[in-house]
Amino acid sequence: MPPRPRIKPSSRLLVPLLRPSPRLGIAPISSSPQLLTNTFSSPHSHSPSPDAISPKRTFSSSSSPSTEPPPAPSSRWYSDLKARLGKCILFGCTREQAQRAAVVLGALATEWRALTAGAEGFLTGGRKGLERQQVVWGEMDSFGHVNNVTYIRYAESARVNWILHFAGVDPKNGAQWRELMTPKATGLILKSIKAEYKFPMTYPDSISVYHKLRSLPSATDTSLILDCVILSHGHRRVAARTEEDIVVYDYAAARKTAIPPFALDVFRDVWRQQEDEIARARKRIWDLTREVEALEKDTWDRADAVEDLGAAGKGGQ
Repeated sequence: MPPRPRIKPSSRLLVPLLRPSPRLGIAPISSSPQLLTNTFSSPHSHSPSPDAISPKRTFSSSSSPSTEPPPAPSSRWYSDLKARLGKCILFGCTREQAQRAAVVLGALATEWRALTAGAEGFLTGGRKGLERQQVVWGEMDSFGHVNNVTYIRYAESARVNWILHFAGVDPKNGAQWRELMTPKATGLILKSIKAEYKFPMTYPDSISVYHKLRSLPSATDTSLILDCVILSHGHRRVAARTEEDIVVYDYAAARKTAIPPFALDVFRDVWRQQEDEIARARKRIWDLTREVEALEKDTWDRADAVEDLGAAGKGGQ
């Protein structure tokens, strides 16, 4: 008995979901690196971290319940899900199955950035770093890729935007937040920065850059360790990471000082939001993974599955 033909999905259902995002110009750059690790790592060594803009967050003193977040997904979750969907589509889908695949592809196309970053606790959206910044041709060097120091400049520009963003979130202390980036009273000084490069990024491309607190700050802390992730939109993966040691400095006394109380309250709330975002993003990734697994069970992984080869399967008749 000849295999039952299946309806092929129309490309019109899938292609519009993968259009690239618009690009913007790069933000001003402010400070200089002090420490740089100049090594490229394997493309398989990057860690995971929704292209959709997150809703505006507000800061409060309430804390979320302490629950264990879902396990971290594979570092290659995005490319793996796309490949698995492709296998289902190539095998042959009914119209209903093609629509299910299109929904998942749409989610991957619009949420990849927020899910990749959020799974590690980076908060996306708004003015919390650099988003959709264009990589310009002049940032490449004689080796044909973006110069290593340029990644440090991306990270530092994003950090300045991240700090200044809190002036709008906490308007009562807006002037003090802005002063943190000036040598006037209490300020933030970059003590060291270490970079880890994942692959040699090239023009044309665009990037998004985010920061997060590595640990919950305390009232006696005189420094902050910030993690930063630089995402390539062209490759839809992590291009580089930085680790930044930021010292709180009293310019009048010419010495280190504790984190100001107004900043400590906000940073503690940011930490809680980071933990919430980890749980949200990971749950979403695992939900999408289950959708793909269900589609596999309904297509090529069925017990009675027979691949739809089209005309070739009919002997070229």
